[in-house]
Amino acid sequence: MAKSRLNDFTGAEIVPGAIIAYPTRQGNMVRNSEGVVLETLSDKSTGRVVPMLKVKPTGRDSGFIARKTLAVQKVSAEHVVVIGMQEESK
Repeated sequence: MAKSRLNDFTGAEIVPGAIIAYPTRQGNMVRNSEGVVLETLSDKSTGRVVPMLKVKPTGRDSGFIARKTLAVQKVSAEHVVVIGMQEESK
């Protein structure tokens, strides 16, 4: 059985190592954050399958309030866009 591919809304494939932009909450506002995909997951707790991503934030965010933590986060893949691929360390 073939594995299904996970795509963003532009059609680009979301794979581990991809750099993405995704919405996050900051107080009463929403900002865009940049992060690196570590793993693709699926959440079935609501009764239907929801694609999720394990993301490591890079620290580059919109807005003027700095991010407090760079901890790994689990985000929905619904409003994500791929903006590049992580460069290999040599």
